Amino acid sequence: MNLSNLKPARGARHSRKRVGRGPGSGQGKTAGSGSKGQLAGAGFSQKRGFEGGQMPLVRRIPKRGFTNIFRETFTEVNVDCLGRVGKPEIGPEDLVAAGVVKSARERIKVLGRGEVAGALTVRAHKFSASAKEKIEAAGGQALLIGKN
Repeated sequence: MNLSNLKPARGARHSRKRVGRGPGSGQGKTAGSGSKGQLAGAGFSQKRGFEGGQMPLVRRIPKRGFTNIFRETFTEVNVDCLGRVGKPEIGPEDLVAAGVVKSARERIKVLGRGEVAGALTVRAHKFSASAKEKIEAAGGQALLIGKN
């Protein structure tokens, strides 16, 4: 047995339907495309959402809401994740190295879930009130980076 002998199982493959080969085939003349019109010609492709010329559903339904272009997104890091870094001073680069955050360019907000493992100096773009309280209660510092 080798690759040159491989074949699909019997009955797994069907022969191609030969359309447009006379009335006896049952697929003669228009070859299954119906009668004349836009859909019958070769090369026809319908756009997504096309409804035959009537106003598409997407345009009939009113728009709602808006996208705030000034929205600031933060990557959230909980206080219990800070222990994974294993350093007394923690910044965005350290969080990336420990695998807590994907990129050092992300803006980081520290949230207050969990407990702080010792006195830590944490640098982040934002802190929740409970996170700041827990870090300072453990004898550490919560330092803001740049604009918040």
